[in-house]
Order: sequence, then C-alpha cells, then structure tokens
Amino acid sequence: MYNAELLSDSIAAASLERRRNREMQRQDRIFNAKVRTIGIDKEALDSQVNERKKKEQAEAESLKAYAADAVRNDKAACLLDQCQLKDERLLQGAIEDFRLNFQPRWSRREYDLSNPDKIRGQEEIQMLPGLVGEDPDSQGRLKKQQEQLREWSFQQQHELATARHQQRQEEQQYDQDRVDLDNKALQLQTIEEERRRTVALATKNFNLTKAAENAEKRWKEWQQQEEDNRTDILNQLQGELLSESQEQGISVLGLPHLSPDSYKGLADQQLQHINCQQQQIDEKRRIQAEQQQEELQQDRFRVASARTALLMERQQARINKQLRRTQDNTNAQLAEAHHEQTKYLEKVYTNIPDDSYFSQFNTSSR
Repeated sequence: MYNAELLSDSIAAASLERRRNREMQRQDRIFNAKVRTIGIDKEALDSQVNERKKKEQAEAESLKAYAADAVRNDKAACLLDQCQLKDERLLQGAIEDFRLNFQPRWSRREYDLSNPDKIRGQEEIQMLPGLVGEDPDSQGRLKKQQEQLREWSFQQQHELATARHQQRQEEQQYDQDRVDLDNKALQLQTIEEERRRTVALATKNFNLTKAAENAEKRWKEWQQQEEDNRTDILNQLQGELLSESQEQGISVLGLPHLSPDSYKGLADQQLQHINCQQQQIDEKRRIQAEQQQEELQQDRFRVASARTALLMERQQARINKQLRRTQDNTNAQLAEAHHEQTKYLEKVYTNIPDDSYFSQFNTSSR
C-alpha cells in the first residue's frame, strides 16, 4: 500500500509538472507580442524577397541590354549620316570642279548678251583682198577651232560619263552598305527577340514549377497535419486519460474512492455521440480534401492568368499610389485629431494609472 501511494504521488507530481510546463509554454506564445501579432512564415517571406531581387536584377539586365542596343543603333545612325554628308560634299566638290574646268564663263551662249549684233556688224564689213586687217587663213583657223571644240566636247562627254559611272558605283556601294546595316539591325533585333522569348519562357517555367512545388508542399503539410491529428487522437483514445478501464479510476484509498482525473465511465449514448463526431470528422476531412483539390485547380488557373495580371500591375500600382496619398492625408488628419484628443484627455484625466495597475492583468493564459 505504501509503495502504491508513492507511485501515485510520483505520477501526480509528473502530471502536475507537465501541466505547468504546458502552461508556461502557452504563456510564452500568448504574451510574446512579436509571435502573436506577426505570426508569419519567415522562410516563405525570405524566398519571396529573393525571388523579387532576382526579378529586379533580370529586369535591370534587360534594360541595360536594351540601352546598349539603343546606343549601338545611335552610333550606326550617326555613321550613316556622316557617310551621307561626306558623299554629298564630294559630289558637290566634283560638280564645282567640273564647272570650273569645263564650263568657263566665256563658253556660255549668253556671254555677250550686252552686244548681240556684234557678229552681224562684223559680217557686213567688206574688205578687199590684200588689205590690212584681212585674214587669208581664216577658213583653216575656223576649221581647226571647230575640230578643237569637237575634241573638247568629246572629252567633256567622256569625263561626264566617267563621273556618272563613278557616282553610280558610289550610290550602289552606299545602297549596299545601307542594306548590310539593315540586315545587321534585323539580325540584332531577332537575337533580342529570341533572348526575350527565352527569358519569358524560363520565367513561365519557373513560375509553373514554383506553383507546383507550393501546391505539393501545402498538400504534404496538410497530410502531415492530418497524420499528426490522427496520431494525437489515437494517443488520446488509447492513453490513460480516455481509457475505459474502471481500474484506472480507483483511488489508492480504496474502491469507494474514485480518482476524478482518471475515471471515464462513458455510457452507450456517449459512445454513440463519439461515433457520430468521428463520422463528422471524416466528413470534414473529405470536404477539406475536396477543397484542397479545388485550391490546386485554382493555382493552375492563377498561373495561367499570371500574364494578364502582369498587364494590370501597372494600373494597380497607380491606383495604389493614389490610395497611399489618400491614406497619408487621412492618417495625417487622424494623427492631428488624436493629438488634439490626447491634449484634451491630459487636461480632463489627471489620475493616470501606473505600471502596477496594469501588471495585475494577463497573469494567466486562460
């Protein structure tokens, strides 16, 4: 009998100690403002922050590549403009040289417009052969002059044809250079589009993989939670607390005395009620499983609609900015009102409670 009492006392002391430990842990969880108010998944938030940083880094690299392409295209355009201006200057110089060398002022038809009857007046002068001023070899000299003019005309035509041929070759070379630059620009544009498509495809695959991983993680967590709940229920049912044995309720003082913390003499009606509750639990689990499947389908739908959400993100950002401005104005007004109310309360209430008054509350977690 003495040994049984000692064993019972040790069991009661261990049970009391367990209750005290649970109470202290509960108080730590409840009275810890940081855990109670925040209550977040830091690992998930850290992963989201890392993903956000990677996304911002990818966008910065994309903008940097776009800026480099823009600078390269500007340089190419400047080179083309410089080549065009150089060709125009060369062509203008060639025209000026041709006019200076082969089109003198005195060779023009309208050079002697001030005296158009000069040649006619010279033809009317009749001079006898052998007189002073007569030119006996005027016909031969005129013929030589005509031949010389003909040679000059042929030379001018040849030089003009050469200049035109050279200009045509330069224009063809210029057109070919422009075509090469256009082809290069198209090739660079094609490479950029391919890179963007690759980045978009990689982002899409990453999002799909991440969504699948999150869904699988939630499913495993739900399964683990259900398994833990089932194990806890089985432990409670098979443990000493919910045991149906009448011997567990007998006190160490004898049969008439019962231990209220161990005796669980349930009736048939209570057992039926427990079975009904078990059926309700099974039904709730089935409903939760269906809800889990629906959530998985919704996750797939959200992944499919992510492209549309990206387009709405800028508009939502502008709306959020306007809302933040409105909220800031409202907060400023509320702060001013709170300040006025605090000043009023300081004037009205003079008996302010100290820390000893508040220390009497929240001493237990129940």
